[in-house]
Amino acid sequence: MKWASALSEGKSTPEVIAELTEAIRSQMENEPIDLAFLFVSPALLNDKIPAAVMEAIGCRTLVGCSGGGIIGGGREIEHLPAAALIAARLPEVEIAPFHLDSSDLPDLDASPKKWQDCFQVDSDLKSQFVLFADPLTFEAEKGLMGLDFAYPRAVKVGGLVSGGNSPGENALFLNQKIYRSGMVGVALSGNIEVDTIVAQGCRPIGAPLSITKCNRNLLTELDHKPPLEVLQEIYEQLSEEDQKLMQHSLFLGLAMTPFKETLTRGDFLIRNLVGMDSKTGSLAVGAFLREGQLVQFHLRDAETSTEDLKWYLTEYQMEGKARSAKGALLFSCMGRGEHLYGKPNHDSELFHTRFGPLPLGGFFCNGEIGAVGGTTFLHGYTSCFGIFKPASTQSSSG
Repeated sequence: MKWASALSEGKSTPEVIAELTEAIRSQMENEPIDLAFLFVSPALLNDKIPAAVMEAIGCRTLVGCSGGGIIGGGREIEHLPAAALIAARLPEVEIAPFHLDSSDLPDLDASPKKWQDCFQVDSDLKSQFVLFADPLTFEAEKGLMGLDFAYPRAVKVGGLVSGGNSPGENALFLNQKIYRSGMVGVALSGNIEVDTIVAQGCRPIGAPLSITKCNRNLLTELDHKPPLEVLQEIYEQLSEEDQKLMQHSLFLGLAMTPFKETLTRGDFLIRNLVGMDSKTGSLAVGAFLREGQLVQFHLRDAETSTEDLKWYLTEYQMEGKARSAKGALLFSCMGRGEHLYGKPNHDSELFHTRFGPLPLGGFFCNGEIGAVGGTTFLHGYTSCFGIFKPASTQSSSG
């Protein structure tokens, strides 16, 4: 297995294709390319670009999308036109590409077989999915729920396309075609493993609490108290700096591994608070809740987000998983990057500091796809990494 990553800020599509092709061929040493991921700024889009890239590098399968920010070659380009190409030689790996529109999706109460037929991926294969969906035309959450139902043990990672404001403005690439709606992706099986890192950029405040009363997404009691009363108690115990942060960067973490004695970062699904009622003391949360569920309030800022990502990358490195990694994809929220950190290349630099010159590419998303507690979710303000390695090098714990 061999991976390569390149980035171009060329002024025209031919210039971009030439720069990407030269860089990829040099890194791949003219080895055959089985799979390529292409990410392109809207300003550089045209209907011929995926076919031209496929022909230029001679790859077997190409998938990708447009993006409001592009990641590749160790850099993150957020405000200027750019394109990134990530290529892979994948011996003994079966690649199954697909495109779906929302109208193709079965009902959520359909059988797993119906969902497997929809994605046309054999359930007997140990598949890993890389997904790109248009948030303006595709029911992404429904698609992810169906994928988890049909392939519960499969890894799913990816992002929602960015850069367009109206249906039809975003682009999805699949081989030589451009689609303006739906979802594209690949299912990878055989001699390949995909590890994921989902860095949600938050830290907990207060203590874990139990939901004692709720109605769908309305939280009305925490440990038999109104949530706003609980928040007031937490607020009084915080530093002045965190009190200020709490006024605009407060989130709720839902415990996804409730039977653990000690809950840590990776055990919480972070969700927005979307409203509050000062009369009843209740909170509206961007997720469906259930009584008995453990939750904990969280804060997010640039420093916290940096420490959070460092923690995940260090944990992954200490577990020894990085030694056999060959390449990686990064799906980062449009709200991260320079907007959050005040400087470019933040997440890419942290990644390369830990893992060296491992080929990395991706784009800034309108939502990131990754699993928490074994269930796949759409995230915001998150960086999701998919790290690729041969399955034959995996230990039993990998």
